[in-house]
Amino acid sequence: MDRNPPEGTGPVHVPLGHVVANEKWRGSQLAQGMQGKVKLVFEDGLAPVDFYLSVRSCILYVTEADLVAGNSYRKRLVRVRNSSNLQGIAIVEKTPTSEQYFPAIQKFTVLDLGMVLLPVASQMEASCIIIQLVQEQTKEPSKNPFLRKKQAQLSEPFLLRTVQQIPGVGKIKASLLLQKFPSIQQLSNASIQELEQVVGQAAAQQIHVFFTQSR
Repeated sequence: MDRNPPEGTGPVHVPLGHVVANEKWRGSQLAQGMQGKVKLVFEDGLAPVDFYLSVRSCILYVTEADLVAGNSYRKRLVRVRNSSNLQGIAIVEKTPTSEQYFPAIQKFTVLDLGMVLLPVASQMEASCIIIQLVQEQTKEPSKNPFLRKKQAQLSEPFLLRTVQQIPGVGKIKASLLLQKFPSIQQLSNASIQELEQVVGQAAAQQIHVFFTQSR
């Protein structure tokens, strides 16, 4: 009877170019935005995951309402982070209503869990990101058959976008920082002096404050 893996974080078969979506998203603006661009398959029992992009890559979507309601989203993120067979990306609605709650989830997801977080203004913007992720996965096998390297390349632009969310860091500085510190963990452990060499004194101070305040 129990067809779904324990905790809902076990392998799910995802054909190339498809997205396996949690049944709760059927008829949503997010699902409608993907229709015609990728092939959507809806399934029950995927919780805590919202969308599977491959057997190892998944999306957890945190809505404006989730943020305003409290910290219940944290359990979902932790379950995926603790899963040995999943690489999770958090997509979070950052709106005028939820903006005051955004720093807390940003620090929890990026610093405490070491996951990639992508802020979006709407479900339509989120659908574009998911389409882009799926298209990257469908292109990559012909270029590089090594799965581990493919996954690193897949998350790279989204890691860049995560670092850009740190106050005082734009796209250029984020790129420079990731060349020197290729992971969030390394960046958070960098000294002010090390950061100054890359982005200058003012930005280094802001980055240092961002990371130390969350500890």
